[in-house]
Amino acid sequence: MKVAIVGASGAVGQEFLRILAERNFPIDQLLLFGSERSAGKKYPFKGKECVVKPLQHNDDFRGVDIAFVSAGGDISRQFAPTITKHGAVMIDNSSAFRMDPDVPLVVPECNAADALNRPRNIISNPNCTTIMMVVVLQPLERLSHIKRIRVSSYQSASGAGAAAMAELEEQYRQLMTGTQPTVSKFPYQLAYNVIPRIDAFTETGYTKEEMKMFNETRKIMHTDVKCSATCVRVSSLRSHSESVWIETERPISVEEARRAIATAPGCQLKDDIAHDIYPMPLDTAGKDDIYVGRIRKDLADENGLTFWLSGDQIRKGAALNAVQIAEYLVKSEKVKG
Repeated sequence: MKVAIVGASGAVGQEFLRILAERNFPIDQLLLFGSERSAGKKYPFKGKECVVKPLQHNDDFRGVDIAFVSAGGDISRQFAPTITKHGAVMIDNSSAFRMDPDVPLVVPECNAADALNRPRNIISNPNCTTIMMVVVLQPLERLSHIKRIRVSSYQSASGAGAAAMAELEEQYRQLMTGTQPTVSKFPYQLAYNVIPRIDAFTETGYTKEEMKMFNETRKIMHTDVKCSATCVRVSSLRSHSESVWIETERPISVEEARRAIATAPGCQLKDDIAHDIYPMPLDTAGKDDIYVGRIRKDLADENGLTFWLSGDQIRKGAALNAVQIAEYLVKSEKVKG
């Protein structure tokens, strides 16, 4: 198995290296690619040192079985033909192809089989907030069809990359010493603050991030559900959280929901309010599963259910989901080699 990582020096690229090693993904040869700035950097993998090569329009991807790509939408669109022309399966972490009808958008806990139908040999990784939410929605959908979703996300600095995490840490240091904080990765100072905007605004008044949750949820779950989202950047360092309200065709009891979530793949039930136990970013950072708590009946709708979730969006919201897709392909013997 010959595997490539494009964007190896970024936060998600580094997570790919860790997860592939942790899960002992079958790799005979690993190739790392990056920008001209990253070229030449060396990263250890399973006792060996891998050197980052510059990403170019050449035949470097000849013989590659799976390419994990996390270098931004522009790079994905520009290099997709180069990456896939010799038969490599491109698992793309950007938004470039997510809504293309001939590109499957996959969360293995929900629609793994969609990955087998890929006319362009491209599979898209969904948006991190969408991934985390649908992992939890899927077992509830099996109980009763979900008609509407309202969600507010609380997204950490890491969602904007490694440089954004560093900026948040630097802002706290600067404020503690009375220095004017550096603001470049976000529209405003994030330290001691929340910013009710992630990505650009659209003509609807919703941001692109919020529209992703609407559109991607429907494609992944093969459903007509409507999702109204408010996405907020908060000053935690890593792991996103979401407050979710759903309306189902029939009422779902709290007990039913807890049982379904407790036994669902990719979910961990952490819901004991008598002992102040519920998921928080500090606890979910570095974990694979999505943690769920505060499950309760909605007071405004008899068919409504409300819950809170938290998960590491760099892991399950990005790198881990992509690796799980690859694992499914290998298990299904649907990749070459």
